[in-house]
Amino acid sequence: MIQISQKVSISDIEVEVTAIRSGGPGGQHVNKVATAICLKFNIQASSLPDFYKHRLLIKKERRITKEGVIIIKSQAFRTQHQNKAAAFEKLVALIKSVTYIPKSRKPTKPSRAAKTKRLESKKHKGTQKKLRQKKGLFD
Repeated sequence: MIQISQKVSISDIEVEVTAIRSGGPGGQHVNKVATAICLKFNIQASSLPDFYKHRLLIKKERRITKEGVIIIKSQAFRTQHQNKAAAFEKLVALIKSVTYIPKSRKPTKPSRAAKTKRLESKKHKGTQKKLRQKKGLFD
């Protein structure tokens, strides 16, 4: 069981884990050992509550396909066990990220004092620029 929160958890059966070969430099070890992990999790076929499913499906995330499958690849470590743990951590973090609901922004207006202060500073800067101008011969 993968624990998401106190009330929400998913079973290991719902997650498909496959070992693949890592890319990048590493010599002969990389070419013969499958240490990277590719984790697939189908959102719609999972036992997650509907709230989680809906929020995950509307989330704009490159790791979620159009069919509603989360694909996570982990190849940061040299061992398969560490990569598997890292992939599960990424999955849990992604699912937890949809539980946060940001507060709606309330539009505000500047106060009268702020408006007058802004206008005064504009006038002051304008007079400074006027004083910097060169006087012409016929002015």
